Amino acid sequence: MPQTHCLLIGAPVDTGQRRPGCLMGPAAYRTAGLAEALQALGHRVTDLGDVSCAPVEAASTNPAVHHLPETLGWSAALAQAGTQAMAQGMPIFMGGDHSLSLGSVAGVAQAARDADRPLFVLWLDAHSDFHTPATTESGNLHGTPVAYLAGRDFEAFPPFPAPVPPENICLFGIRSVDPAEHAALLEHEIAINDMRVLDERGVVAPLREFLERVEAANGLLHVSLDVDFLDPMVAPAVGTTVPGGATFREAHLVMEMLHESGLVTSLDLVELNPFLDERGRTAHLMVDLVASLMGKKVFDRPTRAFRGQH
Repeated sequence: MPQTHCLLIGAPVDTGQRRPGCLMGPAAYRTAGLAEALQALGHRVTDLGDVSCAPVEAASTNPAVHHLPETLGWSAALAQAGTQAMAQGMPIFMGGDHSLSLGSVAGVAQAARDADRPLFVLWLDAHSDFHTPATTESGNLHGTPVAYLAGRDFEAFPPFPAPVPPENICLFGIRSVDPAEHAALLEHEIAINDMRVLDERGVVAPLREFLERVEAANGLLHVSLDVDFLDPMVAPAVGTTVPGGATFREAHLVMEMLHESGLVTSLDLVELNPFLDERGRTAHLMVDLVASLMGKKVFDRPTRAFRGQH
């Protein structure tokens, strides 16, 4: 398989929600052997260390919003790091809660615009994350990145570099959507593959349809993988558990399909809370999923010999 230059970017972001622990995510990925797993597959790996945050003074009209200055600081730093890393290879953002995607996707979108190529986003998550700072009732900004990248009105934040057309966004595996998000999603042509769709059609058909559109458009593909995309029975280390998520095998199948497509150009790993993990179980699973995305087969077998057996 072609060698990829993987650039690991630590994003110890813990301000997009209220349950502490996600700031330990980058260290957990390093301890679980993410770099070593990628190198074993023949890829070149550069660990750029952890991004640092310089808070940006700002206020929200919504009194529920918390840690806005810190989130703005993280977003600016990660956007810059993402744009720079895209020029060198494939950035892998090790989070950190999902508010990091306010910055990571902005950086990737800037790189896509500079390259004059459309950006597509695959959102592997239990939640649609389609709130804005004005609509969130919890005040948790980790529930807002999709709205930002889709170009919705976003107070206090800089304009998104190149809003992603709604038809270029695919929500995959969602199963928890607030009423305000639901109403807003109905106004946008976003591909919504919730768990009902995946139960009825499986993961292959809807994912293949989306990937075919990315390929036809010669697009760049950003994948944002939230721990809660997975069922909490297999991935307990997340503060926002929602039952009924993807199984171990379904998640690996998604990753293998992404690898076979050859379309993925950047990746978020978000919402890992090592404080809630069981002896590193979730961190190791996430590393295994990245390995599948980058070419490892869970059940590696000589394909020709297998097909020849009767």
